Amino acid sequence: MQPISRILILLSSLIMVALFFVPIWQIQMWAPQYPEWLSMHIWIDNITGDIAIINGLNHYIGMKEIHVEMFPEFEIMPYILGGIIALGIILALIGKQFGVWTYLVVLVLAGIAGMLDFYLWSYDYGHNLDPTAAIKVPGMSYQPPLIGSKELLNFLAFSAPDIGGWLAVAAGVLGIAAAVIEVRKRIQYKTAKRNPLVIK
Repeated sequence: MQPISRILILLSSLIMVALFFVPIWQIQMWAPQYPEWLSMHIWIDNITGDIAIINGLNHYIGMKEIHVEMFPEFEIMPYILGGIIALGIILALIGKQFGVWTYLVVLVLAGIAGMLDFYLWSYDYGHNLDPTAAIKVPGMSYQPPLIGSKELLNFLAFSAPDIGGWLAVAAGVLGIAAAVIEVRKRIQYKTAKRNPLVIK
């Protein structure tokens, strides 16, 4: 592994330490009666924001209340994140080329798993409604968007990465940059091996 690649992997790992202290995802909701927006912030092990108000509103359309205890992911996510950080630091210190790919694959798989889990939760949350709810709109579901905005009755829901989410993206970009450096170095090595006269 090139020295710059080791530095990038190390930085990528250390950046993710911040995810223990800042929210990773956000869902914002706007309606004429709530011009200041209602917000929900998802952390590595918690949910904060206007949860009580959102639960009160969702009760009328039959959506389940949101409580931290209903998400077993919050119990294991800190350990998964800690494992990824430790893995990155160890691989950077070892300095073997396979470490770049190992780290990048783990990051990508963790990101895909996280987004899939969020989608499945939001699908169940928006489709599994109480049939005795006060407000029922035939054929209507209330699944919040995975990312971007969506109209839900008279609300506009917006979902996007929060501070921690963008830091995770930055960590992934650093991992990709390290992989690109290693690929380019590998290509240069093979080219020079085939033609020793190539000027490096």
